[in-house]
Amino acid sequence: SNHISIGSFCSVLHIELKYPLLFSFSFCKIHTSNSESPMASLAAVSSNLFNGGCLWKYQDELKVSKAGKLRIRVTSMASSSPAQSLQFADGKANRLDKLRIGVLGASGYTGSEIIRLLRNHPHFQITLMTADRKAGQSIESVFPHLVTQDLPNLVAVKDADFSAVDAVFCCLPHGTTQEIIKSLPTNLKVVDLSADFRLQDIAEYEEWYGQPHKATALQKEAVYGLTEISRRAIQSARLVANPGCYPTSVQLPLIPLIKSNLIEIRNIIIDSKSGVSGAGRGAKEANLYTEIAEGIHSYGITRHRHVPEIEQGLSEAANSKVTVSFTPHLMPMSRGMQSTIYVEMAPGVTTQDLKDHLGNCYEHEEFVVLLKNKEVPHTRHVRGSNYCLMNVFPDRIPGRAIIISVIDNLVKGASGQALQNLNLMMGIPENLGLGCLPLFP
Repeated sequence: SNHISIGSFCSVLHIELKYPLLFSFSFCKIHTSNSESPMASLAAVSSNLFNGGCLWKYQDELKVSKAGKLRIRVTSMASSSPAQSLQFADGKANRLDKLRIGVLGASGYTGSEIIRLLRNHPHFQITLMTADRKAGQSIESVFPHLVTQDLPNLVAVKDADFSAVDAVFCCLPHGTTQEIIKSLPTNLKVVDLSADFRLQDIAEYEEWYGQPHKATALQKEAVYGLTEISRRAIQSARLVANPGCYPTSVQLPLIPLIKSNLIEIRNIIIDSKSGVSGAGRGAKEANLYTEIAEGIHSYGITRHRHVPEIEQGLSEAANSKVTVSFTPHLMPMSRGMQSTIYVEMAPGVTTQDLKDHLGNCYEHEEFVVLLKNKEVPHTRHVRGSNYCLMNVFPDRIPGRAIIISVIDNLVKGASGQALQNLNLMMGIPENLGLGCLPLFP
């Protein structure tokens, strides 16, 4: 076809599709080379062109036969990410060359969660882990549950060899990340899990975080990584600012509704609750078991640092300034997050309209699920997974609706979404390494 070009040396390429309507090569270009070993790549096709990973989901239904020596590389026309290739020998796929991953701040909760998820990733291998206060120690001495993993020892950031990695997850506290990322080689792909690059307005960053931004040029380059909303921009990014947990749970349901003018942008009330792991692993008196157990702890009232991040995303969706009322609460559980959101519907709009629109918006998304009928999302149903479950309910007050959204704050709210983003940046299906089902009970 006009969209596929194969060198004249190629003898035979036969692809049999059991589900032909799921695939369209009109989005792809194929390059060939007779100077390399036989290989073929289907994984590099950008997953957003295949409904969030359908190509990979149905790869078992693909049968590839070859004659002669052939190298094929498939890349997404919509992405500038480097193409990856699958090895084929005698018609059977081997594994991709491993991409070398660094985890900065590996001794924290998000760092350990990155390690757990990468254990199941077919193409990423951890070759560098940093933790300044734990430098020289093995990872099992910090996290005994990782004793079975063959991982490098922890090193200080200043001693890290970044020539030995292709991409890094930065899991350091806010305020410490900017200068470190600024000093990294510019060829590295970076996903930053801190708040340092989330706010586009550096003056707003200084207002809410109490210090000036130290990497203003990088801030202009950073892409905000709410995966399902900003997929195309993430694909071509070098630096992605991974969203906060609360903003993820809030923006996923609200942004599509605001963009479609189905809800009013005034009087949005957000009541959010998080497990204690959201406060990090540092020793803090307020997070002691006896301080947290058997109670609910409201904090950051009117001044939580996720407020400007939430309002930034909603304002961009509305093309107008949006101000919300947001109150977070710490719950006596290790992980999990629920946002209960109260909204005023636009004139003539019903709660069924909100449900229908969210259903259509996320119909082909693997990790965002709108529940059926009157099913209520619960945090225990997403524990340990990258899922966001949501549903819409009519309020007793006419014209208002209640939206409930739940995530695991350490996975979809942090490390899982970070991995989803790096997959996109590397041009491979975004669901790789994220197939863990929720833990229950």
